[in-house]
Amino acid sequence: MIKIFGILLLSFLFTGLFSIPFINLLYKLKFQRQEEHSKDILGKDTPIFARLHGWKIGTPNGGGILVIGSVLLFSFIFYKVTKFNFNSTSSILYLTIILFGALGFYDDIQKIFGWKKTGFWGLKIRFKLLIQIVFALIISSLIYLKMGVSSLIIPLPQLNFLAYDSMVNWQGLVVNLGVFYIFFATFVIVGATNAFNITDGLDGLATGLLLVALSAFWYLAGLQNHGDVILFMAVLTGSLLAFMYFNIFPARIWLGDTGAMAFGALLAVIALVTQSVAVLPIIGGVFVVEAMSTLIQWYSKALRGKKIFLCAPLHHHFEAKGWDETKVTMRFWLAGAVLAFIGIFIALLPSLKF
Repeated sequence: MIKIFGILLLSFLFTGLFSIPFINLLYKLKFQRQEEHSKDILGKDTPIFARLHGWKIGTPNGGGILVIGSVLLFSFIFYKVTKFNFNSTSSILYLTIILFGALGFYDDIQKIFGWKKTGFWGLKIRFKLLIQIVFALIISSLIYLKMGVSSLIIPLPQLNFLAYDSMVNWQGLVVNLGVFYIFFATFVIVGATNAFNITDGLDGLATGLLLVALSAFWYLAGLQNHGDVILFMAVLTGSLLAFMYFNIFPARIWLGDTGAMAFGALLAVIALVTQSVAVLPIIGGVFVVEAMSTLIQWYSKALRGKKIFLCAPLHHHFEAKGWDETKVTMRFWLAGAVLAFIGIFIALLPSLKF
């Protein structure tokens, strides 16, 4: 364990070393929004959002590039100079952040440099969703074919009155999905990607929630002896902690879609490869609520012409009610921590006997 924490610390220092020069480079390259977009997905004006966040125009959007680049470079050096094994699980995790990070990077480029030419803010929703599905299908197929994962494990306690031979190694209710697991996993990855992206709207909010969720899955991965997953999470966590210093209010840099897409997908893949996906909606409960609030708002405005929330997603609703941004962020972090503990408790239910 001390080696893992040593790797985390080295990753933290590695990313921290590049952070300030990288942020300065982003300013020189003008990798930042010069004008604030003030229309929602339905093409309608969002004056409340513009009023709340218009003053942040000019903040660089390349945090995802910093973290992903640091993780990849650090990992390359680490695996070259050590005897740690780079296996199929590791390759799936790294492929996830590369694919979804690349898609997010292209979206960031379009938002920052291309929207005046195209008349559209970033990639079109349908095109973006299609690419996400294709990438998720690739990752899901690898999990199914290379790791042999095809079951959904629902964490239920042992019930003695239903005792049978398999109770000796009871893991919970195992639902074998067969090849349909690929489509289930694809849905989970795409859903998590967009839920994370929606949540990334306040300084430090999504990054803090991600660190909380990673801590929970780190613990669960440790119980299952997933050393490869823990090693990856140590590198990622160290890099995120360094980035977090510059991302908390008032942020000097944002994740951008590069990081938001990559880390949303990655959180889902970690849950899938550790077969803890049943508790993902709980551990990542704040992401779920944020995404649902946005969907509810969209459908209400499209079908009824009325809003449910003052502004969506939910964190902007609380801002519009007069909460300070830091107050919203810290309370959402607290909610995420509570949900993480609940998720861990539920994941451990198979160890209980009734």
